[in-house]
Amino acid sequence: MSALLRVLAPGLMTTVQDLGRPGFQHLGVPVSGALDPISLRAANLLVGNPPGAAALEMAYQGPTLAVEADSVRVALAGGRAPAEILAPDGDGSAARRLAPFESIRLVRGQRLRIGAPAGSAVVYLAIEGSFDIAPVLGSLSTLTRAAIGGFEGRALRAGDALPLGLETVAEREERMLPPPSLAPPARIRIVLGPQDDYFTPAGLATLLGSTYTVSRASDRMGMRLEGPSLEHSSKGYNIVSDGIAPGSIQVPGNGLPIVLLADRQTTGGYPKIATVISADIPALGRMMPGSKVAFAAVGIEAAEAAARELAAEIAAMAQRLAPVRREPVIDASRLMGENLVSGVVNAREASPGA
Repeated sequence: MSALLRVLAPGLMTTVQDLGRPGFQHLGVPVSGALDPISLRAANLLVGNPPGAAALEMAYQGPTLAVEADSVRVALAGGRAPAEILAPDGDGSAARRLAPFESIRLVRGQRLRIGAPAGSAVVYLAIEGSFDIAPVLGSLSTLTRAAIGGFEGRALRAGDALPLGLETVAEREERMLPPPSLAPPARIRIVLGPQDDYFTPAGLATLLGSTYTVSRASDRMGMRLEGPSLEHSSKGYNIVSDGIAPGSIQVPGNGLPIVLLADRQTTGGYPKIATVISADIPALGRMMPGSKVAFAAVGIEAAEAAARELAAEIAAMAQRLAPVRREPVIDASRLMGENLVSGVVNAREASPGA
């Protein structure tokens, strides 16, 4: 019997994502991967997967999933999304909750309903053993624009059946991580360039002195920002197309910056005023539409130091794993079905001299 997760309700944008498919941009294939690779790694750590194993990335509203396997182990990481393990009688009521940054073992017939995350646009559900899906160019990440990777190259729909890597998982002590702070820094750090000479001094000052709002038109490809427009220099706003790095800030003719994210194109013909440092890109991936964004310029050495600091924090995550201490729960139906009395004793017979 195949082990599956059945999609009862898909949520707004639920896709299979891992750490992406680097190495193919020269062929025009975007890297893709998780918008928040920190939370993806945390979810995988909790269930015992390799850090880059594929998980479900759920944006804005999570799915409802049914377990069609002997048992599965799952963990949520990222925004504080309400997650309910639904009662088996099918009435939709919640039997218990799954806390973020904790693992739990589910069995056949149980259903998991995940709501809208708070404090982050995305949340990740890792499954022990991940998915039994064929990789595309070495990755399970979904790139919807090219219809490759993940489950049929698209976001999940009701009725989909995701094949799992394991038929069953062993019972063991569940794990938890102290929830990390997911709040973005007060200012997102950027390195100016490579085409900052395509902007006037006033345009550069506007970028560093303004607060922008994340547009509802943002997606996994790019975060569009609303606010003061940036003034291009006399060179204009077209360049010979060149490579796009993660976090590149393109500025088209309307002067409004676009921060390029996981599903970014591989080349672009608009000047790039700056690039977000790698350590701050996960924070951008967590930002909801309507969030406020301000920038601060730093040098290459500061960007490299921040990258090393983040790498050290990720490496130390495993040391913070701890066992989950759950409150004991009395199963009333099982209790009533057990024979708790082995016989009947006459009180007079039991008490000599009575």
